[in-house]
Amino acid sequence: MRSTGPSRRAALLGAAGAFVVGSLSGCARDPAPGVDRLVIATAGRLPGQEVVTVETGASHDNLILLDRGDADLGLANLDSILDTDIAVEGSRVSAVGRLYDSFVHLVVTADSPIRSLGDIEGARVSMGTVNSGTEFTAGQILDVLDVRPEELRLDQADSAAALASGEIDAMFSLTGLPTPAIADLAEERPLRLVDLSDAAHSMASTYPEAYFPATIPATTYTGIPACPTMSIPNLLLCREELPDELVRRITAAMYTGAGRLAEQRPEAAQINVRTGISTGIVPLHPGAEQWYRENKPA
Repeated sequence: MRSTGPSRRAALLGAAGAFVVGSLSGCARDPAPGVDRLVIATAGRLPGQEVVTVETGASHDNLILLDRGDADLGLANLDSILDTDIAVEGSRVSAVGRLYDSFVHLVVTADSPIRSLGDIEGARVSMGTVNSGTEFTAGQILDVLDVRPEELRLDQADSAAALASGEIDAMFSLTGLPTPAIADLAEERPLRLVDLSDAAHSMASTYPEAYFPATIPATTYTGIPACPTMSIPNLLLCREELPDELVRRITAAMYTGAGRLAEQRPEAAQINVRTGISTGIVPLHPGAEQWYRENKPA
């Protein structure tokens, strides 16, 4: 029996809602064709269309709903996508575009003895929530590097609180920059990011399409110096059967609204046409392709 979730004509945006929905509300004076009900994870409206908001646990939850047909749009990390059948030829899921890159954080208190990934062996470590991108990516890293901590499943806010209270020794986070929970905690007490340069090179060698060596800049968090780590592209995915014109408008909204939305969500500053088409092996939806062709950068 099919799960009772959002309707087949639902649009699940997850974290992407902040980027897309705020722009969609002003991108057209008439309803987009073919869809009269959108279920979206953040506030916003399209003229003439019902909008219902929903929440998910992030990347893997979004992929599950897309695969089941219970969502039309979803944001997911590329490593999570490559681990599913969504990326294979003939899938009914395609890409609207690449939005921004998520960065792996391994956070400890400044006085922690943990200096490398191997030091978390046997330590109490938050892996993020169940079915989140953080949980998946952290699990991939630990498997490849053969490190076995005591794993806990906590969301970002609870992870930060547990780290501050000493209930855990470290926390993983996979997000755009900056991560609000980490930024807030860094204002309250000294923190440190663990150098993941060796892990980044190992992950890039093992999964070259998904992981890329990167650095979290020194200006990201109060009192925390620049730290080597790895980044993972985030894609906005959609059901292949969404009307081309609707997807074209969504694609347009992503880029025309990114500057304004970056004032509220810093990750939006990374959205640009040049990188938007870099979706790896996930094909672009025809509606998105049309918009990119019409708006090639000079």
